[in-house]
Amino acid sequence: MSPETSAQAGHAPAAERRPPSRRAQFADLLLIQLSNYRWSWRGMIVTGMAVPLVNMLALGLIGRPYGPEYLVHVLAGSIVVALLFQNQNNVAANFAYMRAMGTLDFFATLPVRRYLLILATVIAFFLLSVPSILVTLLAGVLVLGVPVQLHPLALLVLPLCAVPLAGIGALVGVFGRTPELVGSVTLLITIALLLLGPVVVPPSMLPDWVVHTGYASPASYAASAVRQVLFGPVTGRLWLDVGALAGLSCLTLWIAGRRVQWRER
Repeated sequence: MSPETSAQAGHAPAAERRPPSRRAQFADLLLIQLSNYRWSWRGMIVTGMAVPLVNMLALGLIGRPYGPEYLVHVLAGSIVVALLFQNQNNVAANFAYMRAMGTLDFFATLPVRRYLLILATVIAFFLLSVPSILVTLLAGVLVLGVPVQLHPLALLVLPLCAVPLAGIGALVGVFGRTPELVGSVTLLITIALLLLGPVVVPPSMLPDWVVHTGYASPASYAASAVRQVLFGPVTGRLWLDVGALAGLSCLTLWIAGRRVQWRER
């Protein structure tokens, strides 16, 4: 059938077909990634909720004599733990799975943009982590008695805290050779990020070298930002935290995007 006949029959020639808009591409990819709830819900319960809760209860109940500042650090750090397990680890596992199963090759044949796939993956797993954050926060308020002073900037800060952590997960997922190796590496990175800097305990209880190394860890900036927007007070340090998190987000996502093999259209 000639192009003229095809056009007369109501079918646009292939040369005139346009890919979906970027908004439509992002919406479709987000829905696809949100469907990961089907396989990740068990891990969300075990690691996304149980691990932060156990961490908070163990450190909080034992450390009550240290006072309110210590309890705020424990609760904020436990929220960062939830972000680590639900974003960094799950995003890494998702990219490793897509590489192993050829899903990335399949996406590359579709009229979708590479950066939209990465962005949709990061946002989808953040949305899946929201229940874990809320459960951890509620348990901390009820069990530890930590008062919440919710700041409007929390709507910006919490997603921003998740992005660099998810970006690290994406990096590990696209660089890792096997899903098993990716799982081991992300666990080691999670432990390292929690130990470097004042994430779950105040800096006064840590050696100086640990506090200083925390400046290279996104978890330290995330914990500081969470403490300020959820428990107060908000200080000028918040803008340092936001700037560092934004910079690390751009860096990790850019490297991950460059690593993913793709044929842009």
